[in-house]
Amino acid sequence: MEQTVTISPQIQRLKQRFGIIGNSPSLTSALERALQVAPIDLSVLIIGESGTGKEFFPNIIHENSARKHKKYIAVNCGAIPEGTIDSELFGHEKGAFTGAISSRKGYFEEANGGTIFLDEVAELPLTTQARLLRVLESGEYMRVGSSEVMKTDIRIVAATNKDMLAAIKEGKFREDLFYRLSTVQINIPPLRERGNDVLLLVRKFTTDFADRYRTPAVTLADSARQALLNYRWPGNVRQLKNIIEQIALFEAGNIIERDTVVKYLPDMGDGYKPAVIDKAQFDYTQERELLFKMLFQLQKELEKLKEEVASGVSGPSTHRELHLDVDDTGAVTAHHAPPTLDEGTVHDLQATDFELVDELIDTQHRHHHDEQKLNLEDIERETIKRALEHNGGRRKATAHELGISERTLYRKIKEYNLDDVEH
Repeated sequence: MEQTVTISPQIQRLKQRFGIIGNSPSLTSALERALQVAPIDLSVLIIGESGTGKEFFPNIIHENSARKHKKYIAVNCGAIPEGTIDSELFGHEKGAFTGAISSRKGYFEEANGGTIFLDEVAELPLTTQARLLRVLESGEYMRVGSSEVMKTDIRIVAATNKDMLAAIKEGKFREDLFYRLSTVQINIPPLRERGNDVLLLVRKFTTDFADRYRTPAVTLADSARQALLNYRWPGNVRQLKNIIEQIALFEAGNIIERDTVVKYLPDMGDGYKPAVIDKAQFDYTQERELLFKMLFQLQKELEKLKEEVASGVSGPSTHRELHLDVDDTGAVTAHHAPPTLDEGTVHDLQATDFELVDELIDTQHRHHHDEQKLNLEDIERETIKRALEHNGGRRKATAHELGISERTLYRKIKEYNLDDVEH
């Protein structure tokens, strides 16, 4: 695993600007390379596994270039059908094909003067590759169904998770286009090679989840953190975020040991297959029940907090410190302070590493504070309504499903005018 290095102020500002978490040398090197090439109008090829965060780098390059005031367009080449990709990129004339009822500009015309990001560029058909090569060589292209040569002043940044040399050998990608695209190449490290960045990302994801959904924070024991560090993460940062959000939801308020973490990780043997849910076997009833119980427990905690605020009583907390915000209407919003990690026990993480993550979290929370508020009463009402419908209006069964007493259910039904809900 990599050791953290000193981060320059320029790179630190860049990470704050784009919300990038991590201090590993390989990530820092990739960021420095992106900054160096940004002002120079060269084509860039970004290579990295799926889920590593390749999409950040074209934005970094564009916003630090002379083209930053022009348009930036991101295109997922793998998501556009082969029959329409040429039209999407280069435009078409009226009547060029069935359904072409009018002329249309393509992305290369729309983004003239700016930057185009071609994600999953290895998925382009060979015919489209030939058109793209012409753009790179001369800035020229033609709309589909037209013989008029058009010009564009565009910078191309491409990305792929494929082995491009293997694709060239197999005849799936043009060698001349590869060398045109990869004038400068940036390699994004997989998460398994970024060492303690895993723990910094875990801190970010757990804090974001707890604050967004007002859930009690999880606490990771040393054994749990070590398990996360040892896992290979085939899906990289995207997979880590998915796993941590599952843990933050279903283990809310708990102290997480290694055995708990392992339950949420896919096969840890050879292969490291990404987590895939078998819909035929997944028990959605259990998932719904856990969600219901979590929401009602959260509502109870907030009601208790309101009573404590009103009476001026403040008791000890077994979890993170709670903060209360009171808006102009008198509504109380509770949120937790970031979870505490024992910085001295896992691979010598520095306190400043966590402070940088906390600073980014605070910045994002201030920016998104209004968007992240949830109306818990609306959630509770809808939860009760759906449970009543699911149980055909049978209140005893509904109370049992929700994990609350029938007396509480009756009171909530009256409060939310749900007497008529039966199915």
